[in-house]
Amino acid sequence: MSEHNRKVDRRSLMKIMGAAGATGVVMSGCSSSHGRTGGSELTGDLTGGRWDRSIAVASAGPGGNPDWQRGDAVKFLPPERIPTRGKASSVLAALPKDQLLTIYQRMTASRKWETAMKDLFVGGKDGLYGSFHTYIGEEAIACGVMAALNDDDYIASTHRGHGHLIAKGGDLNKMAAEIFFKETGYNKGYGGSMHITDMAKGIMGMNGIVGASYYLAAGAAIRGMVRGTKQVGVAFFGDGAANSPYYFSAIRSCANYKIPTIFVNENNFQYMGVPMATVVPTRYISDYTRGLGIPHHVVDGNDVSAVYAATKESVDWARAGNGPSMIEGITYRWYDHSGFAGGRVGADGAMGLPYRSDEEVKQWMSRDPIARYKGWLLEKGLATAGELSGIEAGMDKAVQASIEFARQSKDPEPGAGVWNTSASGPMPATQFFNRSGLANSAKA
Repeated sequence: MSEHNRKVDRRSLMKIMGAAGATGVVMSGCSSSHGRTGGSELTGDLTGGRWDRSIAVASAGPGGNPDWQRGDAVKFLPPERIPTRGKASSVLAALPKDQLLTIYQRMTASRKWETAMKDLFVGGKDGLYGSFHTYIGEEAIACGVMAALNDDDYIASTHRGHGHLIAKGGDLNKMAAEIFFKETGYNKGYGGSMHITDMAKGIMGMNGIVGASYYLAAGAAIRGMVRGTKQVGVAFFGDGAANSPYYFSAIRSCANYKIPTIFVNENNFQYMGVPMATVVPTRYISDYTRGLGIPHHVVDGNDVSAVYAATKESVDWARAGNGPSMIEGITYRWYDHSGFAGGRVGADGAMGLPYRSDEEVKQWMSRDPIARYKGWLLEKGLATAGELSGIEAGMDKAVQASIEFARQSKDPEPGAGVWNTSASGPMPATQFFNRSGLANSAKA
């Protein structure tokens, strides 16, 4: 062997194997590490299938690539279809039919509700304003995770959290009213898109503070430990949020004290508009914490079966008192980081953005997680086309009803903005703030 050949590293080797059509998987790169005692025993691959280039998702990653170019995300496209065989598929298929249909219903509701809101913002008819971060294209992660949770388990969301709320059974009417800043909204019009909260469902809220989910989920999980309820806390975060100073310290502490938490990274390659490959020094973001000896999964984030199977293992691990797990779902955001640059009324996806190519957007849209799940249900004979069409029609009506509910709802009282800002309780209705910020009597 020549000196040159001896220097070929594993990544280069896997690229060569992929180009040659090799189908083998390097076992040290398998994504699932639950069930081990010393941190090395592997129980199987839960990626939900290999990528088109015959390289398992855990064997080649987008990170650590300073030469990343617009369009390179296409290299990580999953197969067109969710595999109907394999562990992940079997685990999901074992769920009762009504739960499988609920997953489809919530994925569909999330897509249709956000798409309708996008059209309203872009169309301008209702004069909507404020930040709006769409979850479109990532629905399999939220719905796959929530399907493995109990109703009283906790989730801490992100600024891109509408899909999380809907996946856990959120009320579309209250969500729409909050976007319209109406009194009937989840936060009575106080919070808008990034702060919708529903503690009755264990939803601790969307959050504009990047990386705040780590400590929120950990704190809620500690509460469950103290009370002996076996509840788990799930922290969702995006690829960019792994740079938060809270990230490693939260996971490390959860590992130290075996806090029942699950950290779910929704890796859509894009940060706000900077390729994660040029910023992340490792193949995957989850590589940051592998040294802690906690279970890690890298999964196809557009495959609800892969996400569900990984989450179920993680939940079982947490409830057994073993502590946290990490799940990284490789997915893709159809729209801009925030707002609707490049978006059009009646058309899916944002085109013309400077940090990605239109071709990669179209290619990832062809791996629509909802269409893939629908195909899986039909191919497995777990639902009929009529049942799924009925769900889609029902969600169309529910979304339009939520918009009309918001339009017809009452605006908050003019002085409501200063209520509940004092530790002594609601501010009297006779008080208001003048331009200098001083409280005056309405009679003055």
